Amino acid sequence: MVKPKYNIFNSIAVIFMAMLFFSCGDSYKRVGDEAKKKVFPVGVAENFVLTYTEAKNNIATDSSESSRVITVLKSPKSENFTNLEFPYRTFPNGLLVDFFDDNGQKSIIRAAYGIIYSATNLIDLQGNVVLESYDGKKLETPQLYLDQDNEWIYTHEKFTYTNPEDGTIMDGEGMDFSKDRNFLYAHKTYGLMLIPQEKEQAKVKETSHD
Repeated sequence: MVKPKYNIFNSIAVIFMAMLFFSCGDSYKRVGDEAKKKVFPVGVAENFVLTYTEAKNNIATDSSESSRVITVLKSPKSENFTNLEFPYRTFPNGLLVDFFDDNGQKSIIRAAYGIIYSATNLIDLQGNVVLESYDGKKLETPQLYLDQDNEWIYTHEKFTYTNPEDGTIMDGEGMDFSKDRNFLYAHKTYGLMLIPQEKEQAKVKETSHD
């Protein structure tokens, strides 16, 4: 028995429509990818150093004594995107930030990656961020913000704060503090733990022999 011809034509039509659908889908995907605007840096700097200064009083001369250094940022590489509508710089190979209080005492921050938003003077530090203050206190967190204009440092992430003065380690989430650390506020804490001592100096040197 001969099969009706219209079955063959229906099958061809279905295959044609399927090919058209997948062809359109693939074309749409590629056009969408190509439509994404790629952003490239306007410049790249090696061994980058950026110094922030602040006027001590009303500046009457160009003397360097009229201002003080408040922050020095160093990085092996800086990518400059300051040509964009919202300008910024990135530091893909990590960075070191030295910042100074009113008495000139230096604390440091290390991070694996960083961004400076030029319009707001906000530094976004990301990846294994470690802040070590001049008095030995240490803050470790995945991300930390340094607000230059308001001299404020904060994180919304989990953190570990080590304080050798009282021999404690504090874990928590979210912290705000001023650059001189006259104000420090932890949003949420998970408790305190004592810093382990050096095993009582090896049991007093195994009870010294005479």
